[in-house]
Amino acid sequence: MSIQPVTLHLPKSLYNQIRRRAEKSHRTVEAEILEVVASAIPASDELPDELAQAIADLKLLDDESLWRAARSHLPAESSSVMERLHLKRQQEGLSEIEVQSLAGLVRQYERAMLVRAQASALLKNRGHDISGLFSGA
Repeated sequence: MSIQPVTLHLPKSLYNQIRRRAEKSHRTVEAEILEVVASAIPASDELPDELAQAIADLKLLDDESLWRAARSHLPAESSSVMERLHLKRQQEGLSEIEVQSLAGLVRQYERAMLVRAQASALLKNRGHDISGLFSGA
């Protein structure tokens, strides 16, 4: 990976906020800024192989299995932990282990949402009314 130097002029209040987050997570200001930027921009337009395979396999499912996939959710405990870590990151920063844990939970969430969306699209293409999936039903 090639590294490009960047000079960035930040308002003092923003810099101080990033510095405090970096201190709380025992990282450098540079590492903290890099994490913020990296989390805001997707790495690529292409899906990772694992995700591409997960949605490709949906085409093989019968309608009943697709309905289950379209209604699936991230487990409540995982959602709760992810929400708690997001809040902690905003308020005081995360340790490196917590950053990794949050990243794993975000990947699980993204996979679940992608599977739900693809399953819904396949059901719609098969002629099913999927409006109930989006109204909380």
